[in-house]
Amino acid sequence: MELNEQQLLRRQSLGRLRELGIEPYPAEGFDVNCTAAYIHANYEAGKPGFDYVTLAGRLMTRRIMGKASFADLQDATGRVQLYINRDEICPEEDKTFYNEVFKKLMDIGDIIGIQGHVFTTQTGETSIHVRSLRLLSKCLNPLPLPKEKDGVVFDAFTDPEARHRMRYVDLVVNPGIRETFIKRSRIVQSLRDLFNSKGYLEVETPILQPVHGGAAARPFATHHNALDIPLYLRIANELYLKRLIVGGFEGVYEFAKNFRNEGIDRTHNPEFTGLEIYVAYKDYHWMMDFTEEMLEKAAVDVNGSATVTCGVHEISFQRPFRRMTMHDAIMEYAGVDISGMDEAALRATAATLGVELDPKMGAGKIIDELFSEKVEKNLIQPTFILDYPLELSPLTKKHREKDGLVERFELYVNGKELANAYTELNDPMDQFERFEEQLKLAARGDEEAMAMDHDFLRALEYGMPPTAGLGIGIDRLAMLLTNQQSIQEVLFFPQMRPENG
Repeated sequence: MELNEQQLLRRQSLGRLRELGIEPYPAEGFDVNCTAAYIHANYEAGKPGFDYVTLAGRLMTRRIMGKASFADLQDATGRVQLYINRDEICPEEDKTFYNEVFKKLMDIGDIIGIQGHVFTTQTGETSIHVRSLRLLSKCLNPLPLPKEKDGVVFDAFTDPEARHRMRYVDLVVNPGIRETFIKRSRIVQSLRDLFNSKGYLEVETPILQPVHGGAAARPFATHHNALDIPLYLRIANELYLKRLIVGGFEGVYEFAKNFRNEGIDRTHNPEFTGLEIYVAYKDYHWMMDFTEEMLEKAAVDVNGSATVTCGVHEISFQRPFRRMTMHDAIMEYAGVDISGMDEAALRATAATLGVELDPKMGAGKIIDELFSEKVEKNLIQPTFILDYPLELSPLTKKHREKDGLVERFELYVNGKELANAYTELNDPMDQFERFEEQLKLAARGDEEAMAMDHDFLRALEYGMPPTAGLGIGIDRLAMLLTNQQSIQEVLFFPQMRPENG
């Protein structure tokens, strides 16, 4: 690896530190008893508890003025100013640590530990008067910190590809991005607290599966050498969670890493987090009410309000959400009534509306394509779309009143799908026939068609109670509740091409 001038200088400093007997990467820990945020929030002159504080973090600025210096230390909670006096941090007979180590061999980005007392400067800034300072880890690459001149900020670390590829740098130099991930964690905790309060059990299901099922998606395939069998990274955990309902649990949920061999865009990443929850003796009407409850709670827990800003829109998660059937939505936004149309009529309608179709699509997929092209973008406020074509929903119970449809809803917010839910199919004979239809679609070239899962059918034959199930994309929910327009902004490490690829 070719090094630039700054990298070379920092490596030379590393060597000189060791010559002076200072280990740049000491093994022992450093006891911290305070944080930058706590000091800013709680310090008052004369208030006890601030006469001996220890903090650790990165050296982010340094202003040397003879035998005294000011610096900024950044820990996980924010920044605090340091005041460092040469005669107080060095023994009287040896000023090497300040004159050479601190002034010349330490760099912006180095991780340090300090001990001192809190005070207020003459300019009114809360600061730490440092009594001792230790180098805890040497930074060998200069941080891409923004510069400011005449009130104009430039050279900021803003390139999305660089930020996503080097998230560890992004978090250091753009500390505001941390709030996004803190909120993401709060979202998961909010949902988990609600589920646990209802008595539902959090479980874990296999990531490596012998049959890819539970969703319409193209899987990643691998091979297990010892068993000499093909395996698939799970595209969904639905069929395993339903097995647990068969086994007698009446409410189970999982925050699962799923994998789908699909394209990457601002709302898709091949690896993503999905929440799925299944509750026995409920149907999709009950699940709509429960979904409203959980999302309103999450919005309030994370942002303090049921109304959130998302791009140019103010979106309200206050109950109730709008509800409309897929057919009614196509009628409202595309101006056509597709009720009773066969495949040929649907193709003709799509052509009239300028919607391109794949020849392999059946009637259900055509309806879904019409909906995607003409309706989705209009669904800004939370909207439940109900009653999907049978062909699109091989794991869903047939509609109790409408032939050719199933009891399914999807929730759309800000023009994108957020959640998918069913009254779950629990008739093993019907499920077998649905799987056979999926095999026919696969034979027509549909790479997202489901495979036959004989063990799941056997489980259903032992009896599964009436059940409602729901899946939510946690990444998309995080986008909505943190006002991010790209899924890459809510993933610590989004999938990217190799750097030299």
